[in-house]
Amino acid sequence: MALYTISDLHLSLSSDKPMDIFRGWEGYVYKLKSNWLKTITADDTVVIPGDISWEMRIKDTFADFKFINDLPGRKILMKGNHDLWWDSVTKMNRFFDEQGFEFEILHNNSISYGDYALAGSRGWYFDDTSADTQKILLREAARVERSIIDAEQMGKEVILFLHYPPATLDGDCEPIMRVIKEHNIKKCYYGHIHHAGCAKAINGEYKGVYLRCVSCDVLGFSPLKIAE
Repeated sequence: MALYTISDLHLSLSSDKPMDIFRGWEGYVYKLKSNWLKTITADDTVVIPGDISWEMRIKDTFADFKFINDLPGRKILMKGNHDLWWDSVTKMNRFFDEQGFEFEILHNNSISYGDYALAGSRGWYFDDTSADTQKILLREAARVERSIIDAEQMGKEVILFLHYPPATLDGDCEPIMRVIKEHNIKKCYYGHIHHAGCAKAINGEYKGVYLRCVSCDVLGFSPLKIAE
């Protein structure tokens, strides 16, 4: 039994929006499935921190989620900026139940895994200094903190998952990094970054926190093991 993560699957099995048009993404669905089957067993858990499907409505995501559901392991889903199909937790769980899919949702809450408490929220980008963006950023930072506080109630080590990076080589997402530091989070995994942006990703110790980008293409389309 082990804990893995991989973000930004960007599936489009029911629509014509393949990622194969981007360099490095050729045959990515086959690569993802092949690597997953080689790596993940039925006893393992995989956290997927957002950008899962390109579909716009939950009812149109069947093929994408059937693909994920048919892969082995416990799957925990998170929201990314491109997950426009995302709905209320009640509606998503109803859809998954109707289709016979087994997923858990990590969104401003927490989930127990062995000796760890998994916290997760979308986060936000920070390269726009407009008043509207700052308002959203503060709201998202509050959601991250809510998730961490919920996780802390378990009395276990907290592992944080975000969709957006809390920091890059260009600088910190200050409100979210402040929350991370105040709650003494030691490990944070995030996605969102692709292509040329990967050069600015932080992978390693940063201000006392281990940060790691786990976008699908960054990981070579293979889930990353992060804990036993």
